[in-house]
This record gives sequence, C-alpha cells and structure tokens, in this order.
Amino acid sequence: MARTILITGGTHGIGRALARHYDERGDRVIAVGSRDADLSSLAQTRDLADRVSAEHPVIDALVLGAFRYQPRRIETEEGFEATFALYVLSRWLLAVSLRTSLDRAGRPVIVNLCGTGPGRIHWDDLQLTTRYRPLTAIMQGARAGALLGAAYASERTRYVLYNPVFVATGLHRPFRQPVRGIVRAASALFAQPAAEAVPPIAALIDDPPAERLTAYKKGKPIKVDADPGEAQRLEELVRSMAGHPGHAGRAG
Repeated sequence: MARTILITGGTHGIGRALARHYDERGDRVIAVGSRDADLSSLAQTRDLADRVSAEHPVIDALVLGAFRYQPRRIETEEGFEATFALYVLSRWLLAVSLRTSLDRAGRPVIVNLCGTGPGRIHWDDLQLTTRYRPLTAIMQGARAGALLGAAYASERTRYVLYNPVFVATGLHRPFRQPVRGIVRAASALFAQPAAEAVPPIAALIDDPPAERLTAYKKGKPIKVDADPGEAQRLEELVRSMAGHPGHAGRAG
C-alpha cells in the first residue's frame, strides 16, 4: 500500500534523494522546497500544515530537513533569528500541527535531520541577539531538537533524531570566497554523496524504532540526552513564541 511521506528540504541534498527513493517505490511524496514555502516564516509553515492535513488526512512519515546556514545574524519578518525560526520553531510547529494526521497512520514516524552534538540552550537569549555565531546557532538548534523531541506528545508517532554527519548538500553556497572554494573542495573530497545517506534513514522510516524517542549518528544508535525539565521548559517557550510572533525569547 502506498504511503504518504512529507519531506521538508525535499528539493535538494538528502531530502531530494529521499524523495526520489520513495517516489520510485510508488509512495506519495510531498517534497517541500524554498520555492513552495519559506519555512522560516511561521505563517507560511502554518499554511503548509493546513494544506497538507486537508489534502492528506493520513501521513506516514514527516522528514524535517529544511535548513539554511546563516553566516551572519538575520531576523525574519516576524522578528525571529532566522536559524532559530527555521531549525527550531518551524520544525516544532510542523510536528505538532500534523500530529493528528501522523497518528492516524499504521506506524508513523518523524525524522528530524539534525546535529546530535553537545549543544546548549541559551536560555537568557534564545535569539542570540548579543552573541550570534553561526555554529552557536546551529548547535543550539540541534540541542533544541533533542529537547523538543523528548517533549513531543504522541503515544503512536515515533520521533527520531538523525545526524547524517558530512553529506554533499551544497554547504559551500552561503560562504564568500575564498572560504566558499575551501568548503567546496572539502565537500568534494570528504562528504558522503546524498544518495549514500538515504538507506539508513529509509530503514528508520520503513521500520520505526519501538522507543518513542531515539537518536542516530550516521546510522548508528546513540544515547539521547534530554532532561525532562529542560524539555518541558523549552516546549513551553517555543509554544509561546510560535503563538506570539516577535516574542523576545528571553527566559529568567
């Protein structure tokens, strides 16, 4: 029976390779790229979720892969730091907005393509207004993924954190020369082709883990470090921010 797979970031890199894999298998694939929706916008994320849930009342898998490297701090029109908006707020909003459609599936799963390193939440300044660094924003987003995965409330849908490590996905594009050339050369020499990253991810989509929350690094299971108190605190903050665009994102 054909399944319905929603993939954000589905028009390039790993997302595109996954979309092609499931399309060739005969599944219904909804591949969302930046031309379809700007997922750093909560309004457009909500609109996408509404349209998808209306057209597809049952969703078997949600792959959260939309990401954009930001060399400098940029704010969205809604007043959020762009990495946090796309990497944290949008992914959380899609997951909770599509929960009903996911829970109707036989073996539903969310796969969050994210880092699994030792990032931390900057509780006093989630928007990194005074200390923005690209890596700081990315690591905070990865940590947020683990906490929000732990806070995700569903008895049926499994939540998987997956770090594909270094994959050839056009990472060089946001950089200026000469850094762009260096990153591009390193990618050509060391990065895994996107198609080779697909099989272990597809295996988790086809046969989701028994546990509600799991994490993998390049196909190998790793321990999930997600304190329940931190998870609840962040989920409450993100819920408030998503409901009130322009929230300053500071917590005592």
